[in-house]
Amino acid sequence: MARELTFKAGNEEYQANPTVIDRKKLYGWTENLAFDDDGGECKLITMDESGALIPKGGTGLGILSPDGKWVERTALKTVKLDGTPADLLPSSYNAPIELTEKVDEDEFLNHSISAFYQLDNVNAALIEWIGNDIYRFDYCYRDSYEGKPAFLLVAEDAEKNQKLFMLLGIRNEIEMLNLQQTSYIEDNTEQEEEDDSDDIDFSMF
Repeated sequence: MARELTFKAGNEEYQANPTVIDRKKLYGWTENLAFDDDGGECKLITMDESGALIPKGGTGLGILSPDGKWVERTALKTVKLDGTPADLLPSSYNAPIELTEKVDEDEFLNHSISAFYQLDNVNAALIEWIGNDIYRFDYCYRDSYEGKPAFLLVAEDAEKNQKLFMLLGIRNEIEMLNLQQTSYIEDNTEQEEEDDSDDIDFSMF
């Protein structure tokens, strides 16, 4: 059974089923295949430094302490920059999401969208309540120490039917110059003229 999100808009709660919109379904995809001289498909293998073959599943990632000892994941703790324990955020599927933070188009466009969901089985009253506004909230697929910025908005599909979409993004940190930050080009004409006067004319010899 698909997991449901619950949104709290005003005094009402509404359920919705998120369906990811895969880029492959929209744009298709390509694959690069390699074949030997006899037409057989080549497969990627992994070898160690001695040239021995490593079977599939024979490699993995591990965590080592500064002195080179193995560390179990259960022994790791997530902390903030000041060293205090980080707060564990509950999954967005465990409790209603209150739609209280409304943002403008500039705030929305300041994010690079990393995932795109269509919300199905949505009550028309929720779509009408959102209207032309954009709502932001923190999204966690499972219990996590950090949520992703999520945006809820209404758009029309190809048949002009209004649909509810959820977009996950990453905030862009861009530093820009303004008109007050000016620069100038130093005039080195006089210096260049002085330097030219020291040139040697070989026709004199």
